[in-house]
Amino acid sequence: MDDTVFNITIQKDRRLNDTFELQLVQLTEIIKMQFVETVEEHLPFIPKLTFRNKTDTWEQCDISLDYILFLCLLPSVCIVLLLSCVERRKKIYSFEKRFPCLSGRFGIVVPLDFTSTLENRWSYAFAFGAVTPLMFNLLFGQINPFPYTLPRYLKVFVYLAAALEVGIVCKPFFICLSTPHQMLGGVLGLLYTLAWILVLLWNKFWCRGSIKYDKDSIEEFALQYNLLSEIPHLLSLGFLLFRFGFMIVKDVLIRLKKHSKQKEIKKHQYRYVQRLLRRPAEASVERSWFQRKIYKSDPYFKFPNRIVSTVVLCFLGVYLIMLLEQIMSTWCIKYIYRAWSNYVYVFEYNSTWTVRPNYITYTWYITSACAMLSSVIHISHVMVYYRKHIKSLWAGDKTFLPKSYQMRPAVCVAGLLKYPGYQIAFTMWGYLIVHMVMFTGGLMFVYVVILPIQEYGFLSWLLDLTSFLTNMFMVFILMRFQRIVIKMFFLQDKTSPQDKEKPLALNNRKAFHNFNYYLYFFNVIMGIGSCVLRLIKSAAVALLLLSRIERTIMPQGFRKLDSSHCTWVGMIITDHHHSNPVLVCFCHLLIKHTLQSVRVDEDVKPESPAKKRAHIRWVLAYTLLRNPEFILLRKRHWHANRKELQLAFIWAMSAHRGNKNTPGSIKSAQTLISALHGSSFASEVWWEDARKTCPP
Repeated sequence: MDDTVFNITIQKDRRLNDTFELQLVQLTEIIKMQFVETVEEHLPFIPKLTFRNKTDTWEQCDISLDYILFLCLLPSVCIVLLLSCVERRKKIYSFEKRFPCLSGRFGIVVPLDFTSTLENRWSYAFAFGAVTPLMFNLLFGQINPFPYTLPRYLKVFVYLAAALEVGIVCKPFFICLSTPHQMLGGVLGLLYTLAWILVLLWNKFWCRGSIKYDKDSIEEFALQYNLLSEIPHLLSLGFLLFRFGFMIVKDVLIRLKKHSKQKEIKKHQYRYVQRLLRRPAEASVERSWFQRKIYKSDPYFKFPNRIVSTVVLCFLGVYLIMLLEQIMSTWCIKYIYRAWSNYVYVFEYNSTWTVRPNYITYTWYITSACAMLSSVIHISHVMVYYRKHIKSLWAGDKTFLPKSYQMRPAVCVAGLLKYPGYQIAFTMWGYLIVHMVMFTGGLMFVYVVILPIQEYGFLSWLLDLTSFLTNMFMVFILMRFQRIVIKMFFLQDKTSPQDKEKPLALNNRKAFHNFNYYLYFFNVIMGIGSCVLRLIKSAAVALLLLSRIERTIMPQGFRKLDSSHCTWVGMIITDHHHSNPVLVCFCHLLIKHTLQSVRVDEDVKPESPAKKRAHIRWVLAYTLLRNPEFILLRKRHWHANRKELQLAFIWAMSAHRGNKNTPGSIKSAQTLISALHGSSFASEVWWEDARKTCPP
C-alpha cells in the first residue's frame, strides 16, 4: 500500500514537472517574440505607422517611416535649391557673364558652422532635438532607403544611404536658421516645421488612437507612455515654429525701419583680451560655495553651438533610452513575473528564490536612478572640461595633452567632425552598461547582506562580517607594520631637525636583509589580494568613465589606443586654432584698420559687369602710362596691332618724361587702350570722362 502511494506521488510529481517545463518553454518563447518585435519593429519614441491587425481606419495609417522620408525628399530638395538660388557666390566664372540675372547664383548653403559661430546656439540645439527620433532610427537600423533588402556584407552602404537620406530630409531645419535671407528662410522653415508637426499629430491622435493590440501585449502597454516619448520631439518642433515666426517678424520690422540689423559681435572675446591687458586685481573676489565646489560662470567665455547641441542631444538620448528601458522592464515585471510566480513553488526548498522577490524590482529602479544621475553628471562635466581645456590652451598650458601626441591637421579636423556623434553614442551606451553593472552589484548586495540578515538574523551576519573584516584588518596591519619597522629601524636619522622625513639611506643592513628574506614569501600571498583589489578598482573606474571621452581610461604610454580621447584632443586643438580670442581680435583689428578701404561689404550690390570691366581697363591703362616698361612684359601684347603697340610704347616713354595732360597725350592714351583691349562702348565712356577732367 505504501509503495503504491509512493509510486502515484512520483507520477504526479513527474506530470507536474513536465507541465511546468512545457509552460516554461512556452513562456520563454513568448518573451523572446515580444522582445524581438519590440526592438526590431516597435520603439515607443519612434513614429511607426505599420500595423498588423488592419481595419478600414488602420489601412489609412499603413504608411511606413521609410515612405514618409521618401516623400519629404522632394520638398527638402526644393527648399535647398531655392535658398541656394538666392545665395550669391563671391567667385563668378566667365561663362556666367552672359546671364547677368544668374551671375553668382546657386551658392553653397551651409546648414550650420561647427567651428566658431555663436549665433542661434539654442535654436540649432532644438533643431537637433527635433530630428532626434530619426537619429535613433539610424542607431537601431530602422531606416532602409532601398525598396529591397541588400545582402549583409553591404549593410554598411545601407547605413550610409540612410544617413544621407536623413541628412537631406533634416537639412531645411538648419539652413533656414543659418541663411542671411531671414524672410525667405523664416517662411520656408515655418511651413516645413508645421508640416512635420501635422504629421506627428496625425500619427499620434488619429492612427495610434485607432490601434487595438492584445490586452497583455507590450505594444498596448507602451501606448500608455507614448506621450512621454514624444514630448521632447513636440517641444523642439514647437520651439522651431516660434523661432521661424520670430525671424519673419524681425525681418518685417527691419524692412519697416523699426528695428536695426545687427551683425554678430563677439564681445566676450574683446573683453577677454582687455582683461589680459589689465593689471590683475590685488584682492581676490570671494566666491560662494556653489562657485567654489560646483561651477563658476565666466563672462569672458561662451560655448560654441557644437558643444551646446551635443549636450542637448546627450540629455535627450539618455532620457529616451531610459524611458524605453523602463517601459520594457515595467511590462516584464507586471506580466511575466505574474506568470512566473505560479511556478515558484518548485524552488520552495531554496529560500533565496522565495524570500522578498520584490528586491529585484527595487534594485532595478534604484540602480536606474543612480545610473541616470551618473549620466547627468558626466554630461555636465563635458562642458566643464571643455572650458577648462580650451582656456588652458589659450594660456599656453598643454600639460593635459599626451606627451607623445603629434598634432596632425587631418587628425585634428577629423576629431572635430567625429566628436558630436561619438559623445552621443558613448553617453547612451555608457548609461546602459553602468546601469547593468550597478544592477548586478545591487543584487550582490541584496543576496549577501539583506537576505542573510532576514533569514539568519543580524547577529549571525555581523559575526560573519567581523571574521571577514578581521582578516582584512590584519592584512592592513601587517602592511602598515612593514612601513613602521622600516621607518624606525632601517632608515638613518634625520640630518636636520627641520626635515619632515628621514633620508633615503639604509641603516642596519644585515637586519634589513633578514627582515626582507622572511617577508618575501608572505608578500607573495599579500600580492594576490592586492592584484584582485587592483582589478576591481580598475574595472570600476573604467566603467564609470566609459562615457567621458574627455578623460582617457588608458594608462600612461597607451593613450593612443584610446581613439575616443584622441578625438576629443583633436577637437580641442582645432577649436583653439580657430577661436583663440587673441588671434581673432588681432585679425579683426587688422581687417578694420588695414583693409577697410578696399573691403567690399557683402550687403552692397555689385556693379554691372560692363562698368566693372571698363573700370579695370581704365586702371590698367593708367598703370601702363605710369610704367611703360610693363607694356612689353604683358602676356597679351601679341593680340594688339604691332605698329600701334610700338607707337603706344614710344609715346608712353616720352610722355612719362614730359607733360601728359595734352590733347595728344589723350589721343595716344586712347590708342594705347584700344591696342591693348580693343575698342568698346564702356571704354569710350571712360575716355569721355577723362577728356572732361583733363581739358586741353
